[in-house]
Order: sequence, then structure tokens, then C-alpha cells
Amino acid sequence: MTTNSSVAVELGARSYPVHIGAGLLAEVEDCVPVSLKGKRLFILTDANARPYADIVKAGVEKAGAESAFILAVPPGEGSKSMRWYETILGWMLDHGVTRQSILFAVGGGVIGDLGGFAAATVLRGIDFVQVPTTLLAMVDSAVGGKTAIDMPQGKNLVGAFHQPLGVVADTDVLRSLPVRQMRAGYAEAIKHGVMGDAAFFAWLEQNGRDVLALRPESLAAFVAQNCRIKAAIVGEEERESGRRAHLNLGHTFGHALEVSCGYSEEFLHGEAVAAGMMMALDLSARLGYVSQDDRRRVEAHLRDVGLPTGAGHLKSILTHDAAGLVQLMYADKKAEAGRLNFVLVKKIGESFVARGVAEQEVLAVVQHALGGGT
Repeated sequence: MTTNSSVAVELGARSYPVHIGAGLLAEVEDCVPVSLKGKRLFILTDANARPYADIVKAGVEKAGAESAFILAVPPGEGSKSMRWYETILGWMLDHGVTRQSILFAVGGGVIGDLGGFAAATVLRGIDFVQVPTTLLAMVDSAVGGKTAIDMPQGKNLVGAFHQPLGVVADTDVLRSLPVRQMRAGYAEAIKHGVMGDAAFFAWLEQNGRDVLALRPESLAAFVAQNCRIKAAIVGEEERESGRRAHLNLGHTFGHALEVSCGYSEEFLHGEAVAAGMMMALDLSARLGYVSQDDRRRVEAHLRDVGLPTGAGHLKSILTHDAAGLVQLMYADKKAEAGRLNFVLVKKIGESFVARGVAEQEVLAVVQHALGGGT
């Protein structure tokens, strides 16, 4: 097998490998740590990733699977819905899913979240394998076992923690990814550096353009280091009561923007993370935590790689004003008993959870973000 590297997510009996390398899709059956022989398998994908699903199907059939069924849902955040979740459950049940079945989630973060939640709940839980085909999914959402669907009231409000059997990240597939999608995935890496790894953030400042240009050595190092960061945090704490919560840097702000935009493809999740991260830094600076030098350094890198630093450009598609966006944040999973909680930053590489942040401070930050920025 030609795996370039492998990162272990250490969770005792539920530990699993993250395989990273070029050309792995054609060897996906070798990356799964259980036998596929005689099993009824399910491959969830979307229209954009369907060619990769076909490759996975050929591989698992070669490995002796009894059968492998493919379902392609529409691409985009809109598929992370109760309607499509129910459709997927019906598809598996209609095709004779058993507790020995395995679901392969072949696509971006939407497919991983949606497929993982379906696997977590059908027959009270079956195994699944993450096969991420976007940078965002490779560096963040495919690792860690968080699965969910969206609701009209907010993003990722219905879901389960359900760890995969393994993750197969074939970096070759990124060559077909639009530049905008690459940038959106890159935003999660900036988040990893800002919240807990100053050396990695400095590496991004020096090598980020090479990553986005798909230079093989930089890209492989980039994906592997992000997976190591995520694996270390998940191995230390599977759920979100401690340090894992820091991975939500920028997400409370960003999710409110996504909800207000109706999960529009005009504003990708990674772009929301970038804008939300700058709001979190603005709030951190406003409350006297992070220095303006560190804040400007993050803003400069976001601009350098073409990511948004504000939300003013969204005014035409937002359905809420600044006050309405703040109210959406009260529905966020991280809110507690009517209190607004945020991951804030003391300096690049050091974050913390601030509980009960005053609403007027948050409102001022949102108003500033809507008033300018790109």
C-alpha cells in the first residue's frame, strides 16, 4: 500500500487510523481495518463526488463485499437536513442493512456529517468509514466522530458522537477541487493554529500559498499536521466538555451567519469560520485579552490567502440584522442557560472558553463586522 502517512486517533478499543496520501482511493479496501468479505455495504456521496464513490465501490467489491449500494444526494449544506436523513435511513433499510453492514461516507463535510449520523442511528448503530474528498473534511470534520444534521433553528443541532472505523484521505482528489473550496478548508487549519499551536500558525504564514497551490510536499505535511492536532485533542477528550471545545473557535459567530444566510452556497462553512474567527478575535481584543498585533497578524494571513475577514459582503443575503444574529447565538449548542459562551484568544496559540459574555459586547462586534470587511 502506498500510504504516505498514518495518524492514530487513540480511543482505546475504538481507536482508528487516519490514512493520508496520494492514490489511496484506489486502495480504499486495504485501509479499512476489518474484513469486507460477504458484507452488505452502503456508499453515501453527492453528485460532485460520485466518481470517487464509483472507485470505492469497485474496491470494496474486489475485496469480496456481498453488495455495495450507492446513493448520491444533492451537493451542499441543504442536504444536511431531516428530509435527507430520513431518505438515507429508508434507502439502507430497503436494501437490507444489517448490523454487520458498513457505510462509506464519500464526499465533503456535509456527507461525512450526514452519513455518520445515519450510521450512528440505523439499527442503533453500524460502522462507517470516512472518505473525505474536500480539504475541509480532511483536516477537520472527518476526524473526531462528530456527526449531525442542521435544523431551521440552527446548525448541527441534532446529531451524535460516532467514531468511524477509519479515515481515508486521498490528497490526489484535491486537484479537482475549486480554489474557493480549498480556501474554505484552509480556514480550519488557521483555526487550529490560532487556538492551540503557534508554531503551526507560523508555518502556515510561510507555506500557506504552497499548500493552496497543491505542491505535494507542503500539502501532505499540511494535512498530516492538522490531523495530528485534531487526533491529539480527540484522543484526550472525545466530547466537548474541555479542550475539545476550543476547536469551536469562530463557530458560534460563523454558524449564526450560516443560519441567517439559509445555508447558502454563496457562503461556505470555511468562509463562515474565517469571518467568525475574526469576530472572536475582535471580541477578545475588545475584552482586553489578545493584543492588536496578534489580531492583525491573523487578519493579514486571512487576507493573504483570500478568506473573508468580515461579513459586510453578506448583507444582501442575510435575513437578520446584528441584533438578530446575536439572538441566533443563544440557540447555539455552546450556549448555557441563556448565557453566551465563546472560544476567545489570549494570544496566537492560546485560547480559552469565556462564559456569560455580555450581550452588548457581542452586539458591538457583530455590528462592526457587518459594517466592513471583505
